[in-house]
Amino acid sequence: MNRNTAFIMIFIGASLWGIIGLFVNALYEYGFTPLQVVALRVSAAAFLLLLYIGIKNHKLLKIKPADTSYFVGTGVISIALFNWCLFSAIETTSMSIAFVLLYTAPAFVTLFSRIFFNEPWTFRKIIALVTTFIGCTFVIGLLPNLNATLTVAGLLFGLGSGLFYALYSIFGKVILKKYRSLTVTFYTFLLATIAVVPFSFLWQEITLLTSVRVWLLVFGLGLVSTVLPFILYTKGLETVESSRASIIATIEPVVATLIGYFVYAEQMTIFQYGGVVLVLLSVIIVQEAKRKPGNKLKSHAS
Repeated sequence: MNRNTAFIMIFIGASLWGIIGLFVNALYEYGFTPLQVVALRVSAAAFLLLLYIGIKNHKLLKIKPADTSYFVGTGVISIALFNWCLFSAIETTSMSIAFVLLYTAPAFVTLFSRIFFNEPWTFRKIIALVTTFIGCTFVIGLLPNLNATLTVAGLLFGLGSGLFYALYSIFGKVILKKYRSLTVTFYTFLLATIAVVPFSFLWQEITLLTSVRVWLLVFGLGLVSTVLPFILYTKGLETVESSRASIIATIEPVVATLIGYFVYAEQMTIFQYGGVVLVLLSVIIVQEAKRKPGNKLKSHAS
């Protein structure tokens, strides 16, 4: 595969992550709660990934029972809580703001990498952290008039999505040394399904689950905005280094913002749009700082 094709695959994959709000908001309209939508997403993704791996290479399903604890970290502590926070942020704020706050994740990764892996702090990383903080204050309306337009719950859910999304990189950095990314992703979603479904009370919405449109939305959520973008992104990483791929992936919140504006008529001030630019700029800055020759190993969980 040539580099241009790989770039296009990564671009399309990240864009598909960015349209997830279309499926989430549609399911909200039916009356599903954020936790129920998380259950629907992770279970649909686990099922579709199982089919894909079974066809592609069933040997990828083999893991050591002792390594299950790692997948509890990626699946329960990270993915389950990340999705719940993100979907709750979409419900309590807006799609645009939710995805911008999600992209505080690189700042959290930088902090955690320093704590757990003793990665050095550089001037570029510090600038990225400061830029993220300033960008977020603009997005939530705290600057320039010290009048926040975001509720405390919305802010905490948004930052929580970034926090738990960042933890995936921390847990994943360990487990990806032992298994292929496809294996890690499947068991991540499988453990997330086992953890979330019992607490989602989906069975109380059995009447909703008889709707063909609901199942089409669940299928779209699991395939179009989860499994398919992951496959495209991962395939692109075979040719493109992870730092460049991460920069291309910043199209995700841009797509989410555009959908929020054109589909749901979400309005933002010029300062909030400026905050979006600053958050995206911080992602580029911190990823450039991490660039290393031959570093192609990275998973995306959005």
